[in-house]
Amino acid sequence: MSANNTSGTILIRENTLLPAGLAVDSEVFLSGWRIIKNLDCSTLVRNTERANWNFFYLAGETRATVLGRDRLGTLRRAVRRVLAKQEGQKFNSLEITKVVPKRFLGIPFLSVTAHSRHIQQGIGLVPAKDSVLRMPAAPSGEVATRQYAALISSP
Repeated sequence: MSANNTSGTILIRENTLLPAGLAVDSEVFLSGWRIIKNLDCSTLVRNTERANWNFFYLAGETRATVLGRDRLGTLRRAVRRVLAKQEGQKFNSLEITKVVPKRFLGIPFLSVTAHSRHIQQGIGLVPAKDSVLRMPAAPSGEVATRQYAALISSP
């Protein structure tokens, strides 16, 4: 893969659960991340939705700029920086949306823009077991009666 033609490229975290029947051809790009070779982003979205799964697009772009010529090694360093900026976020895919080689005073550098993506079966982006917001337990009948009595008897 060359760094020249990478816009719309999807990286997927290794061991990501995918829908049954979704044939994805990939190769190692970085440690723990694979690059999808046989599907572009729109085809991957369609095939994922056809299997009744979801391919979320997380708002907010992440950018990284690294020194070096427009080569694969430079692109890997830039993507590694993008992933480092998103450390701790729970996502399993990354879409490279823009790669721009530039020069400043003759020094080459590469600017990469990416968006987090997430493939999962459910429609809620955060799994229920990981949710922080939960309904509080209902108070017992005696406690609820006292709280109600206190409310109606206050002036």
